[in-house]
Amino acid sequence: MSVQRHIEDKLHVAFQPAHLSVTNESYMHAVPADAETHFKVVIVSGEFEGQRLVSRHRAVNQILADELAGPVHALALHTYTPEEWEQYYGQVPASPACLGGSRLG
Repeated sequence: MSVQRHIEDKLHVAFQPAHLSVTNESYMHAVPADAETHFKVVIVSGEFEGQRLVSRHRAVNQILADELAGPVHALALHTYTPEEWEQYYGQVPASPACLGGSRLG
């Protein structure tokens, strides 16, 4: 099973999201063509109600601890409550450029 699929499955189980998008952004970085090292996650869940942004990110990072300790080098997180998502629908920020990691030469 792909790393992306593991991420999707774990987040579905943990947060029962109203919306989940996991995008492999590895192609934008200096990694092999088939890499699964850089991801953007957009997740909308009622589980985030009353939580600050840092708490939401910690919760996601905890669920994905194995992936972050292994194959995943970077994880861009965009976490919303359903109400926030309605307010900002379709306006997901772009991920920043990678400033580190391996370089192919």
